[in-house]
Amino acid sequence: MGVVVGLGVGLGLLLVWSWFTMPIDREPRSDPGRLRAMLDRAGLMGLSVRSLLAVCAVLFGFVFVAVQMLSRTVPVSLAFALLAGYAPLAVVSGRARRRQRELAEVWPDAVDNLASAVRAGMSLAEAVGGLGQRGPEPLREAFRLFASEYQVSGRFEECLDRLKGRLADPVGDRVVEGLRVAREVGGGDLGRLLRSLSGHLRDDARTRSELEARQSWAVNGARLAVASPWLVLLMLCFRRDVIIRYASPAGVVVLALGAVCCVVAYRVMIRIGRLPVDQRVMS
Repeated sequence: MGVVVGLGVGLGLLLVWSWFTMPIDREPRSDPGRLRAMLDRAGLMGLSVRSLLAVCAVLFGFVFVAVQMLSRTVPVSLAFALLAGYAPLAVVSGRARRRQRELAEVWPDAVDNLASAVRAGMSLAEAVGGLGQRGPEPLREAFRLFASEYQVSGRFEECLDRLKGRLADPVGDRVVEGLRVAREVGGGDLGRLLRSLSGHLRDDARTRSELEARQSWAVNGARLAVASPWLVLLMLCFRRDVIIRYASPAGVVVLALGAVCCVVAYRVMIRIGRLPVDQRVMS
């Protein structure tokens, strides 16, 4: 038992040390991986994929050692360690969904602001940069950086590309590409186009909010149904005479089948109640 604890603590310390000392590889922005795209959607551009995976590994090792000391049953410890290792990914995924909903609610106001600025005679670059001061709070930082970059370089196209990558939002992609086209062709109907886009975005956000409120019971029920058997298993860890049975081959089979059933049932429930999600087709 002492060897297991020592290995777990050593692995955790090694991963923490490597997190702070090893250089961070920057993934190519032209073809980001799935984890990189999820971090961008969550607004965590400064967090690397390696750091996220290191946190997962540290949690895996820590929970494995903790549950092993409590239950002294390797299959049970491994099951809870896997759940703990996946927890950071679930948190980032949930943050990405919340951020996308938050941006969807404020984009109509941002587009209205752009339309008002253009109608008042401001240039397109000034109107976009002005959102860093007058726009909705969740968008101000991204547009403030756009304004500072445009003042330094004066390159509207490149600054739009950086803005789109910084936002990492499907609605933002549509707005940015619309601004790019208007800049290139000198669209005289830009104000009317922006007002029409604002109305469309507002109607879409209202409809989606109503549907998400109605489906929330299905999502919460699925999460509760998946978490319940593992909470019971955690309570059984305090019963040494009961939990030791999961160390046998039959117990391992029961744990594996239970895990597969939980994952499949949860994915099916979420897929049934999932609403269509806009994809970044112009990223």
